[in-house]
Order: sequence, then C-alpha cells, then structure tokens
Amino acid sequence: MRQYRDSFETILERLHLSIRKNGLKNSKQREYILKVLYENGGHLSPEEIFTIARKNHKGASLSSIYRILAFLEKEGFVLSIEVDSSGRKYEIAGGLHHDHIICTECGEIIEFYNEALEQLQNEIVKSYEAVLVSHDMRLFVSCKQCLQKRTS
Repeated sequence: MRQYRDSFETILERLHLSIRKNGLKNSKQREYILKVLYENGGHLSPEEIFTIARKNHKGASLSSIYRILAFLEKEGFVLSIEVDSSGRKYEIAGGLHHDHIICTECGEIIEFYNEALEQLQNEIVKSYEAVLVSHDMRLFVSCKQCLQKRTS
C-alpha cells in the first residue's frame, strides 16, 4: 500500500475544517471519495471512483464526483495527473514525493523516486540561479507487458 505522510483521520479533520471555512455542509460523499483514493493508492479516474462508489452509495452520480474532485483539488486534498487524452487520474495529496512512469498503451501508472535524478534537477535549477518550487515528472513509455503483446 502507498505511504502517506498523514493518516486518513488527519486528512478527514483537515477536510472538516476546509468545509467549515468554505461555509459548506458536511458530505459523506466527499469523505468517501477521499477514502477510496486513500485505500486504493490513487491514480483513479472519476469514472473508476464512480464505479467503486456506486457499490456502497447508490445515490452517487458521476457529475457529483467531478464536482467533489474539483473541490478537493482546489483545497489541496487531491492531485490530478493528466495521463492522456482520456482525462485525469487522481491521488491523495501529501504522499511522499514521487514521479510517474505512464504507459501510453495500457495506461498503467508506476510511481518512482530516484535520489540522483532529484539532485540533478536541483543542480540544473541552481545553474539558472533559481529556486525550485515544485516539479511534476511524467515519463511516457510502452511498458514491458505491452511490448511483449506486440511481439507475441
């Protein structure tokens, strides 16, 4: 299972504060969507979240999931990653830093962290006399399984 800096309970506490700050009512759907992403390690599309949500919340709608994800992203609870023209995938914000390898054929997303690569990025930024604020590295590949399918 993916490692997070915060427990799910801590994330929920922050969510409740954010909801009050924005003058909104508590919503079990917001909590449930966060739970789905937290427990599944993220990288889920709104449609995949909807499929999971429908099993436990018959009243869930795809449009409400899109609205909730937009709110959660604006408030810093989730991050989205554009994997291809089919749309975004979402994950919990606040996990340990990682980058992504994305298969352009099957859509598999692999998280990775490479200290040497992180150092190189810092050196490049320093050579431009700048300060790194953030980065998002996505490497688009044909994964091993897709390459094997081509040759079989």
